[in-house]
Amino acid sequence: MHNLCDTHTHTLFSRHAYSTIEECVRAAAERGLELLGATDHYSSMLYPEANGIHDLRNYQYFLNYDIWPRTWHGVRVLHGCEADIVDLEGRLFGHDVAVEHGLDGRVLSKPTTLKERVFRGCDYVVASVHNADFARGATTEQLNQLYIGALDDPKVLMLGHVGRTGLPFDVDTVLRAAKARGKLIEINEHSLMGQWSDRAMARCRQIAQRCAELGVGIAVNTDAHIATDIGRFDNAHALLEDLGFPEHLVATRSADAFMEALETAGIPYEA
Repeated sequence: MHNLCDTHTHTLFSRHAYSTIEECVRAAAERGLELLGATDHYSSMLYPEANGIHDLRNYQYFLNYDIWPRTWHGVRVLHGCEADIVDLEGRLFGHDVAVEHGLDGRVLSKPTTLKERVFRGCDYVVASVHNADFARGATTEQLNQLYIGALDDPKVLMLGHVGRTGLPFDVDTVLRAAKARGKLIEINEHSLMGQWSDRAMARCRQIAQRCAELGVGIAVNTDAHIATDIGRFDNAHALLEDLGFPEHLVATRSADAFMEALETAGIPYEA
């Protein structure tokens, strides 16, 4: 199983991660990766402001991506975020937070939302559920819509770690929706380790198997929160090899394959 991309990783900006972006890029180069995607958390985990009011200045890390080299230590570098799904419609964090002022305090000529402003600089977005309290008691149909609604966002390329949320959505319904939109399902290495592995393995295996059977593209990622974990896919690869997973469905098998997946999903890329 070849996997020359790691497209769900975290830097110091996620606040519970421990490496700089350059440390992550160097680790990717040392592991022989062709492409690294930095996708720090974009959620209330960063700055849980009082009364639900979030200041654009807390998220300015996402606004200055243009200064990053596109090729760094021989690795192609993409920038994105891991955005939290926050309701049963599949809307993403910040969709309802008005932004009327720039970082310097000047009034914007065209008001926007926090989500729109952050996503503007992202090559792609990983949509994930972390706090699932809003989905307690939801029906299967509602849980399906939670993920389908997220897939409908133009910047979302993949659903993150769906195997460990504990949400009993209908796998086939969501996977078929992803395929119809040319989008990806993540097989997440971190979900198969430590605290997650016992309860997540069976669900991750089910999801991977149905992706293979339905012809749904996947992204194999580490979800690394420290540079030493980048490019280490041992558990995910063991799972996929045991299933005989078709390599042509693995969008992270090479940089070219991942860039093609962006194009298939209709997500424009500006070098």
